[in-house]
Amino acid sequence: MAQVKVHSLFTEFDINLFKAGKHFRLYEKFGSHLITVDGIDGVYFAVWAPTAKQVSVIGDFNYWMEGEHQLNVRWDSSGIWEGFIPLVEKGAIYKYKIQSNNNDIKTEKADPYARRYEHNPKTASIVWDDDYKWKDKNWMKTRKKHNALDAPFSVYEVHLGSWKKQVEENRFLSYYELADDLVNYVKDMNFTHVEFMPIMEFPYDPSWGYQVTGYFAPTSRFGYPEEFKYLVDKFHQAGIGIILDWVPSHFPEDAHGLGFFDGSNLYEHPDKRKGYHQDWKSLIFNYERNEVRSFLISNAVFWLDQYHADGLRVDAVASMLFLDYSREDGEWEPNIHGGRENLAVISFLKELNEEVYSSFPDVQTIAEESTAFPGVSKPVFLGGLGFGMKWMMGWMHDTLEYFAKDPIYRKFHQNDITFSLAYAFSENFMLPLSHDEVVYGKKSILGRMPGDEWQRFANLRLLYSYMFTHPGTKLVFMGGEFGQQDEWDFEGSLDWNLLEFKSHKNFQHFFKALNSLYNTTPALFEKAFSSEGFEWISFDDHENCVLSYIRKGKKAADDVVVVCNLTPTVREKYRIGVTKKGKLTEIFNSDEKAFGGSGISNSKEIGIKKQSWNGKDYSAEITLPPLGVSIFKFKQ
Repeated sequence: MAQVKVHSLFTEFDINLFKAGKHFRLYEKFGSHLITVDGIDGVYFAVWAPTAKQVSVIGDFNYWMEGEHQLNVRWDSSGIWEGFIPLVEKGAIYKYKIQSNNNDIKTEKADPYARRYEHNPKTASIVWDDDYKWKDKNWMKTRKKHNALDAPFSVYEVHLGSWKKQVEENRFLSYYELADDLVNYVKDMNFTHVEFMPIMEFPYDPSWGYQVTGYFAPTSRFGYPEEFKYLVDKFHQAGIGIILDWVPSHFPEDAHGLGFFDGSNLYEHPDKRKGYHQDWKSLIFNYERNEVRSFLISNAVFWLDQYHADGLRVDAVASMLFLDYSREDGEWEPNIHGGRENLAVISFLKELNEEVYSSFPDVQTIAEESTAFPGVSKPVFLGGLGFGMKWMMGWMHDTLEYFAKDPIYRKFHQNDITFSLAYAFSENFMLPLSHDEVVYGKKSILGRMPGDEWQRFANLRLLYSYMFTHPGTKLVFMGGEFGQQDEWDFEGSLDWNLLEFKSHKNFQHFFKALNSLYNTTPALFEKAFSSEGFEWISFDDHENCVLSYIRKGKKAADDVVVVCNLTPTVREKYRIGVTKKGKLTEIFNSDEKAFGGSGISNSKEIGIKKQSWNGKDYSAEITLPPLGVSIFKFKQ
């Protein structure tokens, strides 16, 4: 095998940007790249290892012999080792063997920028590129309207390994198989977006993908990188957006990963108080180091650029923001102002969002952030972190706790179910019922509902109807849409056999109809983040456990009235106040017989009287179905 040739893809400008933490396309330079030099095909390798005294590429092409192909260190103190190895081909398997100046420590590392990895439990990188021809031109041209903050966002959260299994062969579905099965299902169920739990390469299945080792490669569990592009492409061709879970908060200590990369704390913070996550037994990125910031922002850009992702849901933001997160006194050090905020993280997140939205103005970043940190979804120029949306964890907690109560006690807890509206417009909130709510003994969502089988499904329809008419966008974990009975099992498959039972089939039919209603009713999404889009009719009818409110679109004619009966008692001639004269027509009822309900509805148009009620000038009498939600439109 020929020796390493001196070659570089880096310009002086690249190096200056990298050192300054301002290079956000590092994947074009670092890693392994199939190129031709002096008429000879081969691979250019580049890796950042500033503490190294020697870096070798070892692989199947040199029998994993250290020293056979030593990279050259750049002369500019960037810490970059690089070189061209002739005749190495696509598919070659390799790692970096690094000898450190730090006590001659030797490490053997996968390439942080590799586009493909071996299937776990193997851990090496693979030289790879693809010439995938995208067919989603129409989506990319028009996706701005689908991803806008005034568009419907009904997100189906999916763990690709357990959505559905190939039962006969006891294996995962491939990206290609999912491109048929999953795409058709999500489309049929009327979801607008799908969110994948992390698909970046990870070694340990029980981490669900949240312990990443290959930040620039889709996991090999389901196929090749171009096959994942095919899956994304198929979703786009079906008019469905793709959101990827992204984990810039921590990474695992696996020997082949980023930890102690060149015999030093290169990617992780050297101070354990900032560099080690006790809950997850993982390492925390050093956000104070410019090159690490460039690595992370380049990674976010990579998935938007190379894989046409429509958004990134950023995991565990709260753990990043606070120096004392999950730490006792003495286990953390205050910032220079004496506070608990991680100032480096705040500036990093602002810079991340500024770069994402300047380069990809038609995508969204979504923060999983569980505290009251202010301005998470406010623009950076207004002092915020710059995210497009934030998960509404308080709503999720209060709502699930409320719905778990027997209806007979709910009148004592009315404030729990209405409290979210006190802060609903302080951020651009997404309402999540995510994977985190159906694991670790919490039960499935259906499993939390009280009562006999009929009441449990009625409660479930009530819960989701309330969720989809509450201000904010929506996220539902897979299985929730047909009433998954058991907790989520990442090693198994969803219990699709439940659809043989009428109660689950009816519920799936309900969910499909609910999604359709949401997508086609402007009042439910056009002003999802504005107080102008919501008006209470009554939130204080504790005795009857009834909530009523108006959702408003950009046009007054699109306004809808929502009434939630949170008990199994049918209420006839229930009077509600309304804002204008005319008639009310019921456009949706969660108690329909087709959904498994009792069929109590308002089948005829309801006249509105000039009789003040609930502080409104007009009012109407309606029938409230048991454990049901009725939605009305005004008709003149």
